[in-house]
Amino acid sequence: MHIKICGITSLQDALAAIEAGADYLGFNFYPASPRSISPGACAEISSALIREHPQVKRVGLFVNMPTDEVRAILDGCSLDLAQLHGDEPPEELAALGTRAFKAFRGVPLELDGCARPEAPALLIDAAVQGAYGGTGRTADWEGAAALAKKFPLLLAGGLNPDNVAAAVRQVRPWGVDAASGVESAPGRKDAGRMRAFVQAVRKSGT
Repeated sequence: MHIKICGITSLQDALAAIEAGADYLGFNFYPASPRSISPGACAEISSALIREHPQVKRVGLFVNMPTDEVRAILDGCSLDLAQLHGDEPPEELAALGTRAFKAFRGVPLELDGCARPEAPALLIDAAVQGAYGGTGRTADWEGAAALAKKFPLLLAGGLNPDNVAAAVRQVRPWGVDAASGVESAPGRKDAGRMRAFVQAVRKSGT
């Protein structure tokens, strides 16, 4: 089971997430998010992580950003993947090739070519009107479970140490993604909650 901690805003939080057991870290480039980070700050954190923890994958979260800008941040911050979390059409995902995967707010009826062959194929988040993630609301686990039988998906949406084991048992995802559920305040990760989250996933039997 792969574990992604999203909304990293400091090297201290990044290292605490890795120590807890995360193998993917997410950096949010959506300016309206309380977890937003600048490319410069991300580049500094990423540089340190490459030296100390090169095995950890670094993911940039983007919302309706032009493809050229996404590509520039991926390169400038030495990120492994782009998570397209807005209303991006399939052609924008295709333009980034193997470097990007699509996040869906809610379970889509049609994927329209937006499930890539590599893992993670896609991410399922909660559907909240007017919000692009980080709401603390849980996703549609039943719908996600049906998709997880076909694709290696990341499950997000209100996951925390108390509910993640149940989510894993029901959905059987490729991986889980937490942001607000492992924080002490928006944009500030809680080391204890991250450890509890990872332990709950590990004890879920997957």
